[in-house]
Amino acid sequence: MIHGTHNAEDDKRNDDILIFINGAFIKRSEAKISVFDSGYLVGDGIWEGIRLHHGRLVFIEDHLNRLWQAAQTTSIQLPFTKEELVKNILDTVAKNKMIDKVHIRVMITRGIKKTPSQDPRLTLSGPNLVIIAEHKKASPNTLKKGITLFTSTIRRGSPDYLDPKLNCHSKIHEVQALIQAIEAGADEALMLDINGFVSTCNATNFFIVRHNEVWTSTDAYCMNGITRSKVIDLCHKNKIICIEKRFSLYDVYSADEAFVTGTFGALTPVSRIDGKLIGNFDLPLTKRLQVLYNELIMRA
Repeated sequence: MIHGTHNAEDDKRNDDILIFINGAFIKRSEAKISVFDSGYLVGDGIWEGIRLHHGRLVFIEDHLNRLWQAAQTTSIQLPFTKEELVKNILDTVAKNKMIDKVHIRVMITRGIKKTPSQDPRLTLSGPNLVIIAEHKKASPNTLKKGITLFTSTIRRGSPDYLDPKLNCHSKIHEVQALIQAIEAGADEALMLDINGFVSTCNATNFFIVRHNEVWTSTDAYCMNGITRSKVIDLCHKNKIICIEKRFSLYDVYSADEAFVTGTFGALTPVSRIDGKLIGNFDLPLTKRLQVLYNELIMRA
């Protein structure tokens, strides 16, 4: 079985889910998008990952704000309001009789192209909207065992050519980093910034614990993680020292604890990095933050 932060328990209900495509609900086995779609042709699209918890879309306002900022940044003209998108999401989970432990991927591309090309002026249609909701419960084995990381030679990009804050469909550099990690025998990749300081992982944000202080990278080369921001807020509200700073692998290898954050896996502990055991894997502060975060989810 694949081991990593997106490892989920197998759920046969996902075989028969209905997928929302531009206002229609299509069986999973029949769901298709044109080969002339901008996302397929040149990775010209944006996305959000959202959790459904006990019938509620967790941190939905944060996700909508991030999505709308991405649309504005990429000049994708959204033909619907935030309220209309939420209704489409709720209709999708209702059609699939979903209530809890659901992961939702909202994908928006610029639209259908006249011909394969980067030029947005050759787009014939309005944006394509796809919503995929799946029954996904994070594997308890992953939380118990933790994940292993390998430091990739592929760097997080500078904000002046592809800002890591943008949730876009162009993810090839992250895929390459992950492939390096997998080929090295690890679960996922740790990525440095262009100056050699620790940035994020290929799909999650990265934290370490040193002497009862929580450290994470600055946002200069960092993914705009909603879970990351919630964990930082929880630290401040619970008198846990949390510092956003530049730090190196020298600091990581001698850390007491390490964990990663993301919408699906929440807080996932890290056991080894580049083959080195991190601390003794007792994880007192990581476990405390997991509890605080779960309590926040219940109130969200």
